Amino acid sequence: MILLKGGRVVDPVTKRDEILDVLIDGKTIREIGNDISIDDAEVIDCTGLCVAPGLVDAHVHFRDPGFTYKEDIETGARAAARGGVTTVICMANTKPPVDNVETLKYIQEKGEKTGIHVMQTATVTKGIKGVELTDMEELEKEGACGFTDDGIPIMDEKLLTEAMERAKALGLPISLHEEDPLFVHQAGVNCGIVSEKLGYGGAERYAEDVMVARDVVLAERTGASVCIQHISSANSVDYVRLAKSHGADVHAEATPHHFTLTEEAVLEYGTLARMNPPLRTEVDRQSIIEGIKDGTIDMIVTDHAPHSDEEKSKPLAEAPSGITGLETSLALGIKSLVKPGHITLMKLIELMSTNPARFYRMMPGSIAEGEVADIVIFGEDDEWVVDSFASKASNSPFKGWTLPGKVHCTICDGQIVYRGGE
Repeated sequence: MILLKGGRVVDPVTKRDEILDVLIDGKTIREIGNDISIDDAEVIDCTGLCVAPGLVDAHVHFRDPGFTYKEDIETGARAAARGGVTTVICMANTKPPVDNVETLKYIQEKGEKTGIHVMQTATVTKGIKGVELTDMEELEKEGACGFTDDGIPIMDEKLLTEAMERAKALGLPISLHEEDPLFVHQAGVNCGIVSEKLGYGGAERYAEDVMVARDVVLAERTGASVCIQHISSANSVDYVRLAKSHGADVHAEATPHHFTLTEEAVLEYGTLARMNPPLRTEVDRQSIIEGIKDGTIDMIVTDHAPHSDEEKSKPLAEAPSGITGLETSLALGIKSLVKPGHITLMKLIELMSTNPARFYRMMPGSIAEGEVADIVIFGEDDEWVVDSFASKASNSPFKGWTLPGKVHCTICDGQIVYRGGE
C-alpha cells in the first residue's frame, strides 16, 4: 500500500480541491480523508505538493515501429511517466503505419509492458496516402481508440466524409491534421516577418484555416466526433468556436509550444523551433489562449515528436519538424496559463487529463475511492531546470529553461512509475 500524506488534491471530476490523505491499495484508491494512518504502507509526504489524476496526452509519436532511433515505446513511456503522464494516445504514422491489425497488435503488446497505459490510433487511409480507407471496423474491433492520418491532411472531401460517417457509426473519434499543401511553400516556419528575414518560404496560416473551415462543416453534417489537431491559427480558433455554437461535435487541441512561443523563437532556437503547424504570431498565440479560456480548445496535448540530434542539426530547410514535449508539458501549462491567471490549476488538469480521456472514450481518472490509482504528484511552485530527458531525443527549444511545476512522482495502476531524481 502507498499512503500519500497531506497533499492538495486537485480533481476536475469530483471538483475537489483540498488538503487530504490518499491511501492506495493495489491498483485502486482505497480511502481518502484526513489523518489516515496505516502501519505497513509506504508513506509519501505530499506536504506543499499537488495530487492530481494522471495526465492523458492525446497526441504523441513514439516512432515504433520504423523510427526507433528517434524513440521507442519503452523510452517514450519513460518520458511520459517523468512528465506525469499515465496514458498516451499514439499517432499512427509509424513505418509501417497502423493501417493493419498486425502493426496495431505489435504496439499494443509492447505498450502493455511499459507501466503506463499506451493507447493506439489507426490511420484513416491505407498507407496514409489519402486514397483508400482502412478497414476501420476491423481496427476498432481489435482495440484502435480512434482514427487519424496525423502528419498528412486528407484532401479528398468525399473520402473524409465517408470516414467520418464510419467513425461515428463505430462510436470512435477522428482527429485531423490541417495543412493544405497549396499554402505551404516551405514547411515548419510561419509565412511572415520571420520567414522573410530568413529568406524561407514558410507555411501560411491559410493552409490551416481552409482545412479547418471545411472539416468543421463536414463534422456538423456527419455528426462525427472530430478533433482539430494542434491548432495554431487565430482564424481556425474562430471557426471551431462557430462550429461548436452550431452544435457540431468538434474539439480542438493546443500544444504548450503554440501557447508559449511565437515565430520569433525560430530566430533564437533554429530548427528546435521548426514544427508543423509552425509557431505563428503573438495574435495567434493570444487567440489560442482565449480559446482555452472559453472552452473552444478543450485539450492540451504535446504532439511529442522526437528526432535525433543529427537530424535537427541539418539546415532549416532540411531538418524535420517537431519537438519533444512529454517532460515539459505540465510545467509549461503552469508557466504560460496558470501563473499569468488565464486559467486555474483545476482547469489545466481538466484540459490535460479529463477532457482527452473523454474524447477518446475512456473513463477520466479521478482521485476518488474505488478509482484506479493513476496519479501525478507535483509542486506547482517548485522550479526545475530542463537539462536532461528520459526520451531518446532532446529536440526542445525549452532546454535550459527554468520552469515551475516539477513532477515528484507518477503512479499508474497503483505502481510508482517515476520518482523525482530517477
